Amino acid sequence: MEQKYLQLNQIVAYKKSFHLSNLVWELTSNWDSFAKYTIGQQFVNAVDSISANIAEGFGRYHKKDKVKFYYYSFGSVKECFDWNEKAKVRKLINEETYVKIFATLETLPKEIHQLIKFTNERLKI
Repeated sequence: MEQKYLQLNQIVAYKKSFHLSNLVWELTSNWDSFAKYTIGQQFVNAVDSISANIAEGFGRYHKKDKVKFYYYSFGSVKECFDWNEKAKVRKLINEETYVKIFATLETLPKEIHQLIKFTNERLKI
């Protein structure tokens, strides 16, 4: 029987964070230039970093390397909570959008930790 390998697009945390990054991109690209170049760029960089670090960790060979990048991703999730809050307080996003982003961000730490746990338990090196 052929062994099946986990693919990047099968990782829930990656899929959710990838879609979230595209949502934030769409939102911020319509902001005025001041908002775009202050909060917008930072928010996009942070949210892009979530899925990018999961992808980079996934592509690493050694368990410690993988886990290190998954933790970077976790840190980016926490940063995004701050940018989402600032965007709401400064009236750049409405309550509905804020809640949608917040709800997705809220699920990611648990899913990233599950990925870390899976990696630590399943990989030998």
